[in-house]
Amino acid sequence: MSPADSLQGLRVLVTRPAGQADRLHDLIAAAGGRPVRLPAIEIHDTQDMEELQQALMQLERYDLAVFISVNAVEKTMEYCRYLSQWPAGVKIATVGARSAEALESCGLSVDLVPEHRFNSEALLALPELRDMTGRRVVIFRGNGGRDKLRETLVERGAEVDYVEVYRRACPDVDPGSLLHLWQPGVLDVITITSNETLQNLFDMAGSEGQAALCDIPLVVASQRQVALAEKLGFTREPLVAENAGDDAIVDALARFMANRDTTAPD
Repeated sequence: MSPADSLQGLRVLVTRPAGQADRLHDLIAAAGGRPVRLPAIEIHDTQDMEELQQALMQLERYDLAVFISVNAVEKTMEYCRYLSQWPAGVKIATVGARSAEALESCGLSVDLVPEHRFNSEALLALPELRDMTGRRVVIFRGNGGRDKLRETLVERGAEVDYVEVYRRACPDVDPGSLLHLWQPGVLDVITITSNETLQNLFDMAGSEGQAALCDIPLVVASQRQVALAEKLGFTREPLVAENAGDDAIVDALARFMANRDTTAPD
């Protein structure tokens, strides 16, 4: 198949937050797919603006600033008016390529970013982070989340501070209004890029819709989502994309489509 028809007719649920799904939506449509939007996570401003302001005004205290996500970049950059300029001695790291691109669009250079897998483990595998003795690190992130990055950096000798720059929340929807989506023939596959998004979608489906939802195949971005899908009762093993980026998700959808066509009955 050519890229133009690699997803021909494939009905794909896109669960990225509102305002962050446009490119994935367009890529799916350009490949012949039929994207359906249902944001399964919301992004809100932090409730602790003072902490963010203080961190930015004292940024020169750190050796390294880590941005966990595009949301962390965007929300932090909104408040960089508190900085005259980014301190020259503070290196920048991101967990993913999209975060690096977002920073570069703001005129900042990113020093460390994983090449393939976009997660904490891939960032920690970079040789520059193996010995963190005596170094100070600030991590810009949302509320909650994994502590793997901080814990490992501390074990390697760093002093690490979290700054929560946004809040994630589950959209408030009527589960009954979504029941039609889970019916056979409406969706072929659902894209998921975080555990929280998957949990939210399951909760949004409500008790009436969860069994039907769990019969729909998933394309996910990590093995962590595979494990959660199994725990929630999804009946088919998800297909795992190379990473959570839009291009990787579309590539995984194309593999899903090809595998489905191969295994379809004559």
